[in-house]
Amino acid sequence: MKISVNKAHFPVTVLGPGRRIGIWLQGCSIRCKACVSQDTWARDPGRDITVAQLLAWCRQTTQGQFDGVTISGGEPFDQPKALSALLDALIRWRQGSGLDFDILCYSGYPLATLQKRHSRLLQKLDALIPEPFVESQPLTRLWRGSANQPLLPLSERGQARYATMLDAPADDGNKRIQTMVENGKVWFAGIPARGDMQALETMCRERGLEFGQASWR
Repeated sequence: MKISVNKAHFPVTVLGPGRRIGIWLQGCSIRCKACVSQDTWARDPGRDITVAQLLAWCRQTTQGQFDGVTISGGEPFDQPKALSALLDALIRWRQGSGLDFDILCYSGYPLATLQKRHSRLLQKLDALIPEPFVESQPLTRLWRGSANQPLLPLSERGQARYATMLDAPADDGNKRIQTMVENGKVWFAGIPARGDMQALETMCRERGLEFGQASWR
């Protein structure tokens, strides 16, 4: 089974508790206004890899030393069959290795839509952050871009791990944005506040660094 992946990184520390595998899928039909990940919107067959290849990367990169997996995008539920195969592979790994990592997934679809169309996929997750990003609503809670987005535990593991974080304020963690350099490119993970990325771009320009391309514009 092939899955379209924009990028994967470890460790990610700004999209869920602990040190996490971050997987951003490629392709999004929702395309929320002011999304900071517009590079993940277009469907790109050149980014297709097999689920087996992705899982092998996860195993090799983490050496079993991690706390969770966060799947974002793009829109993960725009690839339901591939997402199902990935979740099955992660669950088999967890069961076969004795690891206790959780699986958190973001989606821009309303919860009611996901429950109607993808109830079986939801049963494979430990936690979910659904609903579209709404620029006019403030960033108030941890790991969420706008106030309309809930954090929903979906399993006993999810309840145990996330119960104290459901209404945690946005600045409850040590940081909201993580910077990475890979293959000559600088990219960011996390949930920036309104204006953060433009302010960063201005600050860099004042120091002689121009952004050739930016995923938030």
